[in-house]
Amino acid sequence: MTSRKSGVLSPASIAKADRQRVAAEQGRQAMVEIERRTNAVRENMMRLRALREAYAVEAEPVAALKKAKRRLRASR
Repeated sequence: MTSRKSGVLSPASIAKADRQRVAAEQGRQAMVEIERRTNAVRENMMRLRALREAYAVEAEPVAALKKAKRRLRASR
């Protein structure tokens, strides 16, 4: 059996190599896009968490004051 290894590539093998190259590039681009979206979601979650925590800290004294006023009114 003879091996077919000539220096000339067939059009089919060139097309296959091109398809593989394009698929690999698209895969890399898709991974970059997924990573970008993931980072954006994480940043948004961190921003919202900070806002929620700031609101909770800000609301605590007001809630405590309202409870104290209710207790004072109830005891009179």
